[in-house]
Amino acid sequence: MQSLNQVLEAALQFGGPDFYKSRVPDFIYQNLREGFGKRPYQQEAFGRFVYYWNEFFNRPKGVPTQLLYHMATGSGKTLIMAGLILYLYERGYRNFLFFVNSTNIIEKTKDNFLNPNSFKYLFSNRIQIGDKYVRVREVDNFSSINQDDINIVFSTIQGLHWDLNTPKENSVTYEDFADKKIVLISDEAHHINAETKKGNDIGQLELLEITSWEQTVFKILNANPDNVLLEFTATADLTQPEIENKYRNRIIFDYPLKEFRKDGYSKEVKVLQADLPEFQRALQCIVLSQLRRKIFEKNRKIIKPVILFKSRTIKESENFFIEFIQGIKNLKTEDLEKIRSNTTLDPVLRNAFQYFKKNNISLSNLASELKEDFSEEKCISVNSQSESEQKQISINTLEDEHNEYRAVFAVDQLNEGWDVLNLFDIVRLYNTRDAKAGKPGRTTMSEAQLIGRGARYCPFRLSEDQPLYQRKYDIRNDEEEHELKLCEELYYHSAYNPRYIDELHTALEEIGIKAKEIRQRHLKLKPGFKETEFYKVGFLFLNEQNKYNHEDIFSLNKTFIESAHKISLATGFTKATIAFETQGKISISRKQKEYFIRDFGCNIILKAINKLEFYQFADLKKYLPNLTSISEFIRSNNYLGEVKVEIDGPEERIINLTQQDKLEAVVQVLEKIATTLQSDKVDFKGTKLFKPYMLKDKVKDKILEIANDGNTDKEYGIGQAETTNQELNLDLSDKDWYVFNENYGTSEEKYLVRYINMVIDKLKAEYEQVFLLRNERNFKIFNFDDGMAMEPDFVLFLVQEHLKKSFYYQIFIEPKGMHLLKQDEWKEKFLVRLKAEHKIEQLWDDRQYTIWGMPFYNEVERKPEFEKEFNKLISKD
Repeated sequence: MQSLNQVLEAALQFGGPDFYKSRVPDFIYQNLREGFGKRPYQQEAFGRFVYYWNEFFNRPKGVPTQLLYHMATGSGKTLIMAGLILYLYERGYRNFLFFVNSTNIIEKTKDNFLNPNSFKYLFSNRIQIGDKYVRVREVDNFSSINQDDINIVFSTIQGLHWDLNTPKENSVTYEDFADKKIVLISDEAHHINAETKKGNDIGQLELLEITSWEQTVFKILNANPDNVLLEFTATADLTQPEIENKYRNRIIFDYPLKEFRKDGYSKEVKVLQADLPEFQRALQCIVLSQLRRKIFEKNRKIIKPVILFKSRTIKESENFFIEFIQGIKNLKTEDLEKIRSNTTLDPVLRNAFQYFKKNNISLSNLASELKEDFSEEKCISVNSQSESEQKQISINTLEDEHNEYRAVFAVDQLNEGWDVLNLFDIVRLYNTRDAKAGKPGRTTMSEAQLIGRGARYCPFRLSEDQPLYQRKYDIRNDEEEHELKLCEELYYHSAYNPRYIDELHTALEEIGIKAKEIRQRHLKLKPGFKETEFYKVGFLFLNEQNKYNHEDIFSLNKTFIESAHKISLATGFTKATIAFETQGKISISRKQKEYFIRDFGCNIILKAINKLEFYQFADLKKYLPNLTSISEFIRSNNYLGEVKVEIDGPEERIINLTQQDKLEAVVQVLEKIATTLQSDKVDFKGTKLFKPYMLKDKVKDKILEIANDGNTDKEYGIGQAETTNQELNLDLSDKDWYVFNENYGTSEEKYLVRYINMVIDKLKAEYEQVFLLRNERNFKIFNFDDGMAMEPDFVLFLVQEHLKKSFYYQIFIEPKGMHLLKQDEWKEKFLVRLKAEHKIEQLWDDRQYTIWGMPFYNEVERKPEFEKEFNKLISKD
């Protein structure tokens, strides 16, 4: 029998990539911090809940709802909580109980939910749902609350259990749950599964304590059939049969760390071993950290790299803190020279010293910088639960530009709930192992989990077309690696201990933060192609992504203006009946009547506008930049002047509308307009003008690092000449039309190359020059409508020589696996528009340039459509 997650996955495959995303109501995004919640997996996480709540055929009825979000560390679980709180508020819920195992996480979450001045605050500055402004309030209990607010009790699971079972004044009690529907939100939810996994590696005293916590939670949940329990964790142990069985029909979304990393939302993890004393390893680390700071500064990014020094015991941590502070105070140029001259120095550190030399940073200046940047006042020790509140605030705001801490010294206080994006180095200050029978022990797994937390991506970008929260520099030129690649990596510094490192790598693979295999492939342009005139002086035509300021919008959408918007008035009918009395059918005569909004008068319209925050003039101008005043918006035929409403209601009432009826109708129409404008809002567009770039500047030798997690396309990373699939095997070394030495692409990409090989003679009969180039992040083009970037897999260059003029064709081709045909449909629509809509400024009398895009190539499903269009190239006459 399929699990809930498997059923939802099947619905996604059947319904297409927008099946869940399209169900997310706009008010969720509008009431979250601007730009938040829009990552594709986050949109899917919201949409799955909306679908489950409203449409899922097998949702249990008459019992509380219990669901688990199993999502990677750093993927935004707290943000998903915030969005679901908004959705459930709109569905009538007002009381929310947030509980977790750690006080530290509670304080962090309060900042996320309650403090608008925090840079981690998740909601918009003003929350509006319908025509109601909503506050998020912390409360001690639910006995006397404002029914217009989002009321949240924050508690540790231990504190909740204590309050409920030893009640005191102003604390939450079981009576709070007797007649109210509650949403329970459990963060780090694996902590409440002790009863489920009884006897599995847990002490009896701890088991008794946590078992009672779990029972308390479910006593609350079952107090009301409308209650909801939303659990969130990155580390549910689904390998335990009891846990897997418990959550089989409750996991609504499974987005593990492996997928998170593959999608580029995490740093890459590197392990750096050194057979050196602790302070010397620490010194290597701060040199690397300072290099990152220099690179960020060079690229005008105010990002401060942070280091975590992790000890085994509090005493060891305290001792090393003293040693480190003294060592930094006494740091000399000779100490750095000793590191630099080490013949076994790791290449990444060797590159650091080369960078300092190239940029005229002497070792003397570097030593002075390190003494300042890692002075005692910029180091913080957090070794026990009793650390001051100020310290807790400091370590949770390390990204803040006013927070100057560069180094954190700790034991285990930061393993859970620590959301610090600018952590780039972890130094392990002990050298022990606890593996058994070749399997990583509990300590090593805990260290792997810490690395997973530290691997959250630190957001930055150099241009608008780059993603903010994803890696950008995985592929490098053969000559050099982009210097910012180092700023997308987390280094784990360890003593030299090969057996431990092997165990750690196994643990990292198990949690998904490291691929099981990395295939490094050297992709080289063929020497013959490099010598061609086409490569040396030829062009690649690309368009640009421009900010769209809506300057061409002078009215509401014409379809909206020309439609009659249906508004239904409540009948107001009530009738008392006697139990078991046979009731006749009640007939209420309803009619429809059409009005122009302008018929209701300016005062009514203005009152409706003032009820909705969206219609503050400065905000409205963002969507309608040519609007000059609210008066124009009300009166002009380009805006509300021609908008019609069709009012449905009791016949006598719709003929004699009250002022309240009119106001209600206008508010409903204005809400529709707001939703339409926001859903139509486009921030970028792709230009239709394609500009020439020198091909030799865009296309160079590359080094590919291809991660294989065991479930990628079997052909990806394998050369076409070395594949064992005889249908795909092709030696490209002697094919002058294929510009690289090999094709390491997917099976579908290899099918395309084989297809081109089959028709190459026909192409060469028509064209004097034919070159096929696989695009390895060499270039992007941008969708005309919304500026979405795409990197076409291939570009085919064709040159046709005529007596007086040469014709150059640049054809973008995208092979696509069957599972992606629907998901990437927008790319195909864009590609097929290119031929008719692209523009090129023809600056050469003897050359004519044209750009085409092909329908998707798919060997099984789409080959006939592709061939039909491709044949137009073969027989151009």
